Amino acid sequence: MPHTELYDLLGVAPSASESDLKKAYRKKAMKYHPDRNPEAGEKFKEISQAYDVLSNAEKRSVYDRHGLEGLQEGRGEGGGAADIFEHLFGFGGGRSQRGPRRGEDTVQPLSVSMEDMFKGTTKRIALRKKVLCSSCEGRGGKAGGGRTCTSCDGQGVRVQLRQIGPGMVQQMRVACDRCSGSGEIWNPSDVCKVCNGKKLTQERKILEVHIDKGMRNGQKITFRGEGDQEPGIEPGDVVLVLQEKKHPMFERYGKDLVMKINIGLIEALCGFTIKVKHLDDRVLAITCRPGEVIQPDAIKIVPEEGFPEHRRIFEKGDLYIRFEVDFDFPEGFLSAERISALEKLLPARPNRPAVTGEGEPEEVFLAQPKRNPGEGTGAATSSEAYDEDDHEARSGPGGVPCAHQ
Repeated sequence: MPHTELYDLLGVAPSASESDLKKAYRKKAMKYHPDRNPEAGEKFKEISQAYDVLSNAEKRSVYDRHGLEGLQEGRGEGGGAADIFEHLFGFGGGRSQRGPRRGEDTVQPLSVSMEDMFKGTTKRIALRKKVLCSSCEGRGGKAGGGRTCTSCDGQGVRVQLRQIGPGMVQQMRVACDRCSGSGEIWNPSDVCKVCNGKKLTQERKILEVHIDKGMRNGQKITFRGEGDQEPGIEPGDVVLVLQEKKHPMFERYGKDLVMKINIGLIEALCGFTIKVKHLDDRVLAITCRPGEVIQPDAIKIVPEEGFPEHRRIFEKGDLYIRFEVDFDFPEGFLSAERISALEKLLPARPNRPAVTGEGEPEEVFLAQPKRNPGEGTGAATSSEAYDEDDHEARSGPGGVPCAHQ
């Protein structure tokens, strides 16, 4: 049977040439590189290790003939191949046994302001974790003083069956109530007075969290081996998931920032300078030159004033600004003299098409509405009126259908 695991990782056939391998690796590496996709670090490692084997003629020959097992047993050169074997199958280096069991990861959110993600910062957070009791070194009591709990066979947990429906049962793993989950029974004189035989104590741990410039919402920061400790089990990780707080002025779209600015009519027509405090406390004097008219809902950009890219802080996005123009005028602002002067400055009135009808045109004037269309009139809509008329046409008195002639 041909060995294709490494070829499948790169998405090529076993007959691929060196050029095909290089092109496939570059394409995959760009897609899964941690700078572009921080959550794909393991995938990027697998791809790089696969290419390390297949780009080496000797390693590739051994792999094609003997597979990963051949590389693991030393028939080819070591290095990346052994790492792949261990990553894919959980063991390597010529050993058939697995390493120690690993505890579960502790995942929790970390709320971060947009300013901190823009500038970068360091936060200190406190967490409580289980650690092996330092008094008894995680034994639960005096050395050799404990005996295996017969209720759970030293596992610390028992399996319970719970009926959840007719003919349906559910298996549940619960902590053994006899040994309190420790797996051992102790004489009162031998039990550890600090952990009461549970082998674990609670510890307050302070973690320094470095938030880099340009980090994104949902990005993870991992502290290796900082999870809860248990006897005979490798501690898991503490994984912090960044949650970006909503900002009152800016919205973030990748590396671009978006904001809204309200301006008056005179500013829209005659130019302006508006000062805005940026996320790093700099003040931007946003200027529109006189004669550059800003249309309502116009969108402009300030180049390279968006977010820095993570790990590429000198590459920044743009700041997008949407302008809303306020057309409110004070009472009596447009006098007859001002209207005449304004008409001379503005473009000529548009030529509107002629409209003909019966009789002379009736002059009507605009007024301020006092209600929304159809509100409070009690009038039926055209469709409702049609339905009622249609119902009467089809039914006689008392709802008896009429015969159609």
